[in-house]
Amino acid sequence: MNDQRNISLSEIGQISVNVHDVDRAVAFSKDTLGMKHLFTVPGRMAFFDCRGIRLMLAIPERPDLDHPSSILYFKVQDIEAAHEALVSRKVRFETKPMLVAPMATHDLWLAEFRDSENNVLALMCEKPKASKE
Repeated sequence: MNDQRNISLSEIGQISVNVHDVDRAVAFSKDTLGMKHLFTVPGRMAFFDCRGIRLMLAIPERPDLDHPSSILYFKVQDIEAAHEALVSRKVRFETKPMLVAPMATHDLWLAEFRDSENNVLALMCEKPKASKE
């Protein structure tokens, strides 16, 4: 007999982001952000691979699903370089890279931008602290 109390949700298999123009959203994600395109269902949805997590860009199927997305945070090694590269590709940033949380072992930096569908996305960088030796 399965023990229902041992169930926990700890792995994301897919994230869906609402779009209103699939072709425009695919071009932005693939060509501007450089994401790995998996496949497209013409006029309805497209899928990308984000290191094992599938990102689905889809036309909302019902009016109650038509709302802005959650914020997706894309991990980068060098937030300044990633910001500069995306600005050169005409990505519209809401904020410049900024320190948001000094932690014990690293500093958390973020920079928010808008996608082709006006959803807020962000770059995220965990900069290691210099060793005090």
